[in-house]
Amino acid sequence: MATAPTSSKLATVLRVTSGNFLEMFDFFLFGFYATHIAKAFFPAENEIASLLLTYVTFGVGFLMRPLGAIVLGAYVDQVGRRKGLIVTLAIMAMGTILIAFVPSYATIGMIAPILVLIGRLLQGFSAGVELGGVSVYLSEMAPPNQKGFYVSWQSGSQQVAIVFAAIIGYVLNKSLSPAEISDWGWRIPFFIGSLIVPLIFIIRRSLQETEAFMARKHRPTTGEIFRSIAENWQIVIAGMLMVVMTTVSFYFITVYTPGFGKVLKLTEINSLIVTFCVGVSNLFWLPVMGALSDRIGRKPILLTFTVLTIVTAYPAMAWLTAAPSFERMLAVELWLSFLYGSYNGAMVVALTEIVPASVRTAGFSLAYSLATALFGGFTPAVATTLIQRTGNNASPALWLIFAAACGLVATLMVYRRGESNRVVAAAAA
Repeated sequence: MATAPTSSKLATVLRVTSGNFLEMFDFFLFGFYATHIAKAFFPAENEIASLLLTYVTFGVGFLMRPLGAIVLGAYVDQVGRRKGLIVTLAIMAMGTILIAFVPSYATIGMIAPILVLIGRLLQGFSAGVELGGVSVYLSEMAPPNQKGFYVSWQSGSQQVAIVFAAIIGYVLNKSLSPAEISDWGWRIPFFIGSLIVPLIFIIRRSLQETEAFMARKHRPTTGEIFRSIAENWQIVIAGMLMVVMTTVSFYFITVYTPGFGKVLKLTEINSLIVTFCVGVSNLFWLPVMGALSDRIGRKPILLTFTVLTIVTAYPAMAWLTAAPSFERMLAVELWLSFLYGSYNGAMVVALTEIVPASVRTAGFSLAYSLATALFGGFTPAVATTLIQRTGNNASPALWLIFAAACGLVATLMVYRRGESNRVVAAAAA
């Protein structure tokens, strides 16, 4: 059955991104409550060492993303977007439920961190294709001149998840003592995520297949998909470099914010308020810049905001860490949010346009997953290590600058003279 008419496109967007919301909500929770998870599952004499173990476990989940991108991406390109998105949701739900109900280290010993790791691996395997599947679905159902606007809501749904998680965290901090949150209260958001699962399944099952996929006469085999990805390895690498800027910035201003707030000696409530504001800011800039990229093109936006990040990231962080305060942290993170949201609003749709249509989900997902696995997912761990090694609380800005440089180089690679026609042709496919 074909995609719904234009009048119901908004409802379709909400249905397809609802699952993405849940996937990202579950992912964010692990980072948000890293310090409490560290005490529950990774006890160590050194608090920093315990936190690093937790962040590494968080990052290990991202190492499963490339595998999920290849295996599940090929499945989605074969059987269709709708069926594939239901399967990814089921796998993510298993990981979330596992983490929510695993007893602590004090209760079952080493089995506890092993089960948590398995839950993270399941989440990572699923998330490897979730973002790609949703982005491709939105790209294929969007009007030709509004693809940037529509695809931006893939990332937009993640911001709703951030806001929702921050609100829950704020309520918990107001309702429970720090000891209660550390002991058992941090599990409540995971329980809520588990309870949402059946509703999301019902919503996602009502999705219809995209017209673009239904019109395709040849459905590539798994072998053909793998060969095509291998033949287009340069596109995958360029796409991966484009995503590095997005994924590093995103995890820095969201998942790492509570941890960075502790480094700056700010309260957990202050960090949660900043995270909430960042989510709202991201949600505003993503569709605005996605729509602007429909008008002026992807390249100008991508170039502008990678350069701005390279030039301003360290001065902004140095200003914040020179005299840490809630107001300064809010101002700096909102600036970084503007840079991230503007870049990502154009980047995601650009990635759907440069990947060949026959392997669009697998190719997109592999590029995105490689960037997240190798760079973005370990952002909290890298930032923590940089501060520990240098003694400079502004040093994580160097990681942001590196990520922006990757985005700048990739943009120049993709949109170099002679490539424009190929990109346009891919977008029309």
